[in-house]
Order: sequence, then C-alpha cells, then structure tokens
Amino acid sequence: MNANTRNAAHVLGRVDGDTMLTQVKDWAAINSGTGNLGGLAQVAEKLASAFAALPGDLELREPATVTAISEDGEEFEKPHGKHIVLRVRPEAERRLVFTGHMDTVFPADHPFQELKWLDDEVINGPGTADMKGGLCVILHALTAFEQTSNAGRIGYDVMINSDEETGSLASRALIEELARDKYAALTYEPSALPDGTLAHARGGTGNYSITIHGLSAHAGRNPHDGRNAIVAASDLVLQITDLAADDITINPAKIEGGAANNVVPDLAILRFNIRPKSTDAMNRFDGQLDAVLDAIRVKHGVRIHRHGGVTRPPKPVDETAQKLFDLVKECGSELGQTIKWQSTGGVCDGNNIAACGVPVVDTMGVRGGSIHSPDEFMIVPSLVERAALSALVLERLASGDHL
Repeated sequence: MNANTRNAAHVLGRVDGDTMLTQVKDWAAINSGTGNLGGLAQVAEKLASAFAALPGDLELREPATVTAISEDGEEFEKPHGKHIVLRVRPEAERRLVFTGHMDTVFPADHPFQELKWLDDEVINGPGTADMKGGLCVILHALTAFEQTSNAGRIGYDVMINSDEETGSLASRALIEELARDKYAALTYEPSALPDGTLAHARGGTGNYSITIHGLSAHAGRNPHDGRNAIVAASDLVLQITDLAADDITINPAKIEGGAANNVVPDLAILRFNIRPKSTDAMNRFDGQLDAVLDAIRVKHGVRIHRHGGVTRPPKPVDETAQKLFDLVKECGSELGQTIKWQSTGGVCDGNNIAACGVPVVDTMGVRGGSIHSPDEFMIVPSLVERAALSALVLERLASGDHL
C-alpha cells in the first residue's frame, strides 16, 4: 500500500456515515422552501449548531434587499431568510470558500414533505440531494480535514445561503465578498448525474420582467384612442425571440394583464428568461434589449419599465479551474471513485464565484437525482464518498501548490 492509498484510507476512516445520515434526515424533515421564512429559520438554527463544532466564528447575515414586479405592475420588496457565514483562520495566507444553500424549491404547502426509503441505499425526500445532503458533506469533509496535520496551513469561509433556488439575489453580494481573493472554491450542489459526474462549464441565466403601460379605451366606440399594452407585449415577444442565436436562447414565459374583452388593456407584464452561453452573448443581449424596448415605446406609444437582468453569468472553465477538476479526479481515483465531468445548461452559485476569477468545482455534493421534483432522491453511501473526496482534496490543497 503506497502513501497516497494509506492516506485515502485514513480519510475514509474519519468520516462518520451514520451521523451524516441522521443529520440529513433531521434537516430534510423541516420544510425550507425559499419563501418559508419560519422553516428557513429552524433549519438555520440546526445548521448553525452543527457547524459551530468547527473552529472559527459563525454568524447569521441579513439578506440583501430584493424587489420583484407584482401582477399589477408594481415593484415590491421580497423578504428572504438569513444566511450563515463561518470564517476559519482568516489570517491564513491561502484561503478557500465553500458554499451551499439551505433553501429548497418546495413551499410550505407543497405535498412533498416526507422522507421514505426507496431501497437499502436510496432515500427519497425534499432537499435530500439538493442540497441538505451537500451541506452535510461540507460539514463532515471539514471535520475530517481539521483532524489532519496540515489543517492549520489554510483558512476558509463557509457560506450557506437561503435563496439559491431563486437566483441568490439576496446573497449575491455576500458570495462576491467571500469569493474575493480566494485560492479556490468548492460548491456542494448534487452531482450532475447519479454516477457522480461533475458539472463542468456552465451557461448563464437571466430573468426579466418588462412592465408596459398603455392607455385604456372602449374596444367598440374608440379603440384607436387607446394604447393596447397586450399588443405591445406581443410585439416585444416576437422582437426579443429574434435575438436568439447559437450562443443564447430566449424563453418568453408569461404575459400578464388585460381585463374585460371590451376594454383596450392598459397594462401588460412580460416575463422571460435568457440562457447566454458566453459573456459576450450576455452583454450583447443587454444592449440589444434596450434598443428593442425603445422601438416598442415609439411604435406603440406606451411606457415601459425594465426589471431584472442576468443573475448568473456564464461559467467557462479556464486553465486554473481545470487543474482543480483534475485534482478532484486524482483524489477520487485514490479513493476508488471514478470522477467524470460534462458541460451543462444548469446554473448555480458556482457561476457567481467563477465570475470573481476564482477556480471552482460546483457539484461536490451527494450523488442523487430527480431534483426539483417529488421523486428527488439521495444515494446514501455517497455521503461518506463525497465527504472523503472533499477532505482529500483539501489535504492536497493544504500540502502544496496544485493550481
């Protein structure tokens, strides 16, 4: 047995799978949909208690102010839960950042609330894979790492936000603050595939709400005196979809507004999503949209208010980030794990971290699947597998210059 194999065996021996499963089941039993502030507070309390076992200072951070557009076209403030930040050895020369989220896509009134075993190794439950299992991997990877002789050589921040599932608008500034000047980052979304495949390069995403104010009139007596906001919104849909290209997709999702059939509608709200594959595509669309909105204003005689924008920039994988992927693969091999990766159209906080110039692997969480549905599942042995993988990666990063 060579030194690397012995070290990998020691790492596995420091991970307590039974405790991990108990914690995941406990955390997943509490509904923590992004809008369920009470449930988020309960989960945050449990997470804070668990992560307090690590050295460092833990605090709850207030969410940033986030606004949205209501169905009547008014801007309003959306409340969010607090975020958890743990800082360990902030004076260290080499520092890392670990991120995860406590929120799920399942609101408090969603029928998917219970956990059940699908077989001896697979459990079905809300947030088990995405990503209360991932939070448990962070905790136990760091717990195992802190038992090594090299632990004192690096410092790290852990950030657990409450709003990742809705775009991290209330935590984006916090992510950027913590990512700044970090050596590397790991994020604990579940693996891209149940076999443990990692997400590699990612596209970006943006959500927009365009409010159009027209002028009401009688549809029979004087329709030409009105300014039909629904017609303007429909024209806008056709014009923005013409901006789609090989490097960007545009999805008009919803038009709201209108009233009785005999009234020219004076309000419409168009909500749409974009998926740019590159930063150039993201910036190009932003400028093109302004020009289209100006043209719609003139053509239809309406007022327009633009809300929203890109929330996750595209995440290319540069040379330094690839070295981090290669290190994860090497550590996986030492643990008997086959690590692969593939590009994906999905997005996560890893996009925002990469935009800060920090190399990141963002699917270091558990193996599982069917996330965002009542069929969501977690493969239980992957709790130990992935915790050991992260702990070994940390040992390598602490022991030498790998990036």
